[in-house]
Amino acid sequence: MADSIGDMQRNSEHAYADDFERVDKVPEQDEAITTTSFTGEEAEEDRYESDTWLKNVDPRVLNLVYWRDVKTTGVVFGSMMFVLLSLSCFSVLSVLAYLSLAVITVTLSFRIYKNVLQAVQKSGDPHPFRVYLDLDIDVPEDKAQMALKNITKHVNNTSRELRRLFLIEDLIDSIKFALLLWVLTYTGAWFNGMTLIILAVVSVFTLPKFYETYKVQIDNYFNMVCCQVDGVMKQVQTKVPFLKRKEKAQ
Repeated sequence: MADSIGDMQRNSEHAYADDFERVDKVPEQDEAITTTSFTGEEAEEDRYESDTWLKNVDPRVLNLVYWRDVKTTGVVFGSMMFVLLSLSCFSVLSVLAYLSLAVITVTLSFRIYKNVLQAVQKSGDPHPFRVYLDLDIDVPEDKAQMALKNITKHVNNTSRELRRLFLIEDLIDSIKFALLLWVLTYTGAWFNGMTLIILAVVSVFTLPKFYETYKVQIDNYFNMVCCQVDGVMKQVQTKVPFLKRKEKAQ
């Protein structure tokens, strides 16, 4: 009898010990879950902050620039390059006339072909371009007003910045602007406007993808260059006191 009572007590003690162990393990699991969730939130926040400068860009444009759909991007890029190369060889009026003539030749030929096919088959098919004729291509007034508002905002900001640079509000910024203008004089001597536009289009369709592929290496080299430039600027400002920026009153 005494032995059975002792066994029951030992079993009860083991059961309580197991319960205490389970209770002790629950907070550790909760802590692990909380830590994992917090880490995921931080990663998502960091990713969002790194892409905040792209938040105003249409996702369809980003898909084209980053070659998400190779076929679509290839068609758009090829079409733009064809038009730009045509403009570099011919006048704007000639390019517009030839492109419009090519389009109307294709549509007219297709319309005549469908009419002949309907006459032979004696079918009452609708207009071959009825789907496109029924599309609403009117620009919404709210979007037009929003676009005009954004354009006005950028024009005003640019005007204020140019006034600040030309009237030497900040000496260092004006000197940098003057050096940029000096570089542009040589750029204008080497390239004409159309060549610069072609280079810009090629850069838009190549540099973002190149940066996305080699982001880590490019960021490392860029940070090294920035550190070197900052060091040189600090040394110059130390030796030439009047180049120091004026602290704005808060």
